[in-house]
Amino acid sequence: MSYEHSEGIVDFRSPILPDVGQVAALAKAMAEAAREVDDQYLKYPGLRRDEYCREAVVNWFPAGCSVRPLAQPENIVLTLGGQNGLSLVLQCCLRGDRPVVFAEELAYPGFRHAVRLHRAEIQPIALDEEGMIPEALDRAARRYNGQLVFITPDAQNPTAVRMSTKRRLEIVEVARRHNLQIVEDDCYTAPVNDLPAFRAIAPERAWYVTSLSKTISAGMRFGIVVAPEGMGEAGRLTAQHSYFGLPRPVTDIVTRLLNSGEALRLRLAAQAEMDRRLKLAINILGGYEISWQEGLSFLWLRLPLGWRGSTFVRMAEAEGVLLRSADEYVLQDGHAPNAVRIALAGGVTENMMCQALGRLTGILQSQPNEIPV
Repeated sequence: MSYEHSEGIVDFRSPILPDVGQVAALAKAMAEAAREVDDQYLKYPGLRRDEYCREAVVNWFPAGCSVRPLAQPENIVLTLGGQNGLSLVLQCCLRGDRPVVFAEELAYPGFRHAVRLHRAEIQPIALDEEGMIPEALDRAARRYNGQLVFITPDAQNPTAVRMSTKRRLEIVEVARRHNLQIVEDDCYTAPVNDLPAFRAIAPERAWYVTSLSKTISAGMRFGIVVAPEGMGEAGRLTAQHSYFGLPRPVTDIVTRLLNSGEALRLRLAAQAEMDRRLKLAINILGGYEISWQEGLSFLWLRLPLGWRGSTFVRMAEAEGVLLRSADEYVLQDGHAPNAVRIALAGGVTENMMCQALGRLTGILQSQPNEIPV
């Protein structure tokens, strides 16, 4: 059932962007781009015709971000959003009939779907309070002939934890020992980050994937892959073979947003608004066990004893609140903790959001009344 236009329903399943000026900025950039349409629109994008946009991409990364100096045009591949970026990396890296990849035992479902699309096998790696456990990755790599490891180090999806520099170095050591490529998903990055990206620690094997979807526009479908040193051309060739590159209108519009500084300004404004809403959510849910980060657009709620995620989600839905339970993030036959992810709804009023969170606390204060037979 679609709830997109249902009155009274508050959807916490996926983050919904607040409009902090994106609509007006996109309209202005589209109008400017329309006035400068030329014969380039009659040609295919090609391998190098998007270089002007790749040059602008460096302005997406805040000053001090460890990826910014690495985001040079020759290392960048433009993709149709972050999901397409993950698929492109898999196309570049996987070899053989049934390649094996490793991922966090609780992981973004889109990666699981992309792996299956590429006829690969996925092996879950255990997590702790810092994310992926290096010893668990090492054991799996010794057992399986894996080719790639997928990690969300800055804002683990769905648990919202952040990986320390020490842990990142340990993961890289394991990856080098077993010749694993590293896919670093940073689509959910929090605004304040002074930790080194995997792409900075292991430039010879780390692929950094991000997009504009979580802070500017999901509808533009604009993603960025910063490839390992020397692999940018291979990545762009893969994009050429797959979708001929991004549409010219998209690259023209996004280039204007990036070069004007509007994209970064809007990103920070959207994260600030999400952070304000996050603080409201924490005030309401603070009596329960939650994981969160400043500016992040979701939090992780571990349910009290007696609850199961699926039961809680059903009871929340009956109250007009939509959530995702932990089992939606589990890889293959893994164990799902009794937890739910709550993504912030930037598209509803603060009052509606707080009322919905209040309904969740009301459910938490009761006990599940179902006894399965």
